[in-house]
Amino acid sequence: MPLKTVFLLAISLKDLVMKVKVNEKPFLAEGRHIVTITEVEDGKSENKDIPFFNCRLENEEGFINQRFYLSEPGQPILASFLQALSIKSTEFDTKELKGKSLSVEVEERSYEDAEGKTKTIKQATHFQPTGQAQTSNKF
Repeated sequence: MPLKTVFLLAISLKDLVMKVKVNEKPFLAEGRHIVTITEVEDGKSENKDIPFFNCRLENEEGFINQRFYLSEPGQPILASFLQALSIKSTEFDTKELKGKSLSVEVEERSYEDAEGKTKTIKQATHFQPTGQAQTSNKF
């Protein structure tokens, strides 16, 4: 008869606890917010290689990242954003945006990605200068 060895594994509960440190704010809730641009990064879209710049729009409650595509369909959105920031020039350096404040409406939007999958994102819309829009445009 073969000799069987039995091992007893003892683990204390303190060994099962994982310490987690959160170094990020939550996403902003849907609705109207006064935000400050805290980061600006340039990039290109993953599928169509369209250039964009991404702004991190932040306040004490949280943040949202908003991409501005440098394409013909993106021009009216970009124009509305710049108008809310009182930037009248048709050319500007994206680094000049950091530290500027504006009022945005945060909403969820669903779209179909390049693989046909439905994605839902939060986006900033209805850009307005601070002080001019304190409530939501939604009914």
